[in-house]
Amino acid sequence: MELTERQYEKELLRLQTELVYMQEWIVANGRRLVVLFEGRDTAGKDGVIKRVISSLNPRTCRVVAVPTPGERERSQWYFQRYVAHLPAAGEIVLFDRSWYNRAGVERVLGFCTDDEYEEFLRFCPFFEQALQNDGIILVKYWLSVSDEEQERRFKKRLSDPRKRWKFSPIDLQARARWVEYAEAKDRMFAYTDTESSPWYVVEADDKRAARLNLVSHLLSVVPYEHLEKANPLKLPPRQQRPYLRPPKRTEHLVPARYVVRSD
Repeated sequence: MELTERQYEKELLRLQTELVYMQEWIVANGRRLVVLFEGRDTAGKDGVIKRVISSLNPRTCRVVAVPTPGERERSQWYFQRYVAHLPAAGEIVLFDRSWYNRAGVERVLGFCTDDEYEEFLRFCPFFEQALQNDGIILVKYWLSVSDEEQERRFKKRLSDPRKRWKFSPIDLQARARWVEYAEAKDRMFAYTDTESSPWYVVEADDKRAARLNLVSHLLSVVPYEHLEKANPLKLPPRQQRPYLRPPKRTEHLVPARYVVRSD
C-alpha cells in the first residue's frame, strides 16, 4: 500500500492507538511480552522503538539497552544480565539489542571466545523456548538495511550534530567489517530462526514503511482484544471554594522567547 506523508501519519496514529489496546489487554490479563530489536547500525531501531512506546504507559512498558558488561558481569552466566530485565505480569519489555550481541558484535570483534560463541548458538534456542514455556510472548525483529542505504545514513550522521553521538568506535568497525557482520548474521539465523521462535525480517530502507510494517505485524502476533470498560472514567466535580493564586511576579518564570500561532 503506497501512502502519502499525511496518510502515513494517520495510519501510524491508528496503529499506536491499537498498541494502547494491546497494552491494556496485557496488563489486565497479567501477560508478559518481550520484543527484541536487532539489525545493522542505522537500520532504524531507535526510530521504530520511539513510535512503539510513544503512547504507551511507561509504568508497564520499558525499553532496555543493556550496557557493556563490567568485570563482575563478565564472570556471570552470559544470559544472567538479560534475565534480570525480563517482564513481570502485565509488563512489556523492548530490548534495544539483546542477548544476540554475542552472535554479532562480540563474535566479529573478538569480545568472546570461540567456545563461548559456539555455546551461545547451541543453547540460545533452548533459552528462548524456556521463556515461552513460562508464558512469555517473545517476538524477534531483524531490521534489514542495504549496504547503499547504510552508507548514505552513515554520511548523514556525520553532518548532523543531533546524530553524531550515535557514532562510536564499534559503529565504525561495523562499517569496516560489513561482510563479517553479514556472515555472522547468517549463521545466527541458521541456529536461532526456529519454528517456535522465528526471526521476523523487516525491510528498512524506507524508515516510515518499516515502522508501519513492524507495528502492524506486532499487533498481529499478540492475541490481544479490545477490553470492555465496565466503569468508564468520569471527571469528578471541582472544589468550589475560592482560591487566590500568588502573583506571577513571585515566580521564576522561563522567558517567553517564542510565540507559536496556528497556521
